[in-house]
Amino acid sequence: MALGSLTLLICLCLAWELWLAPLRPGGSFIALKALPLALALPGILAGRRYTYQWASMLVLAYFAEGVTRAWAESGFSRTLAWAEIVLALAFFSAAVSFARLTRAGA
Repeated sequence: MALGSLTLLICLCLAWELWLAPLRPGGSFIALKALPLALALPGILAGRRYTYQWASMLVLAYFAEGVTRAWAESGFSRTLAWAEIVLALAFFSAAVSFARLTRAGA
């Protein structure tokens, strides 16, 4: 679940800011917001507990962005913002669950 939601969140961030509903026609540098998520991808693939821990905190920024844009925007951008919220919460839940299941003494 963590890998799937992270991958979909990366794809959503790129597609949203480059093609679907960019802030400026033709896309914008805001698409670089997907980079921190992409940096977490190798550690998530390898099952590194530490990556799950810091990525779970990182994804809260994407949740906050989604909430802000869902409130402030309308139309298709609002739908994309709700998708970002759902994916961020799914990743957060999966990452926290993984970290809890793999803690020492568990």
